[in-house]
Amino acid sequence: VQLQASGGGLVQAGGSLSLSCLVSGTALNGNPVTWYRQAAGHQREWVGIIRRYDSTSYADSAAGRFTLSRDVAKNTVYLQMNNLKPEDTAVYSCHLDDQTTGVDYWGQGTLVTVSS
Repeated sequence: VQLQASGGGLVQAGGSLSLSCLVSGTALNGNPVTWYRQAAGHQREWVGIIRRYDSTSYADSAAGRFTLSRDVAKNTVYLQMNNLKPEDTAVYSCHLDDQTTGVDYWGQGTLVTVSS
């Protein structure tokens, strides 16, 4: 199982970015996918999760600005980030919790930089 995060980049404050997490080797279906972020010098922070039936939850820092969605046919999860702030600058990573095997998988991170 592999997860490939992409879509990071440099954006001005107030701008938007859409991150993708492509999953290969297992089906999305009932497996929840979580996004985390880690800013330089800080601990990893939970951003949000999308579960079976597209149920979502968000950290307070992301709620109202970030939206998770997924395309099961493409085995891809998307993190749409709007009204970005400099404090959103971090490496964003996706994580899958395989409900069948109990194994969890991490993708490599993608860097998001928000300039003021």
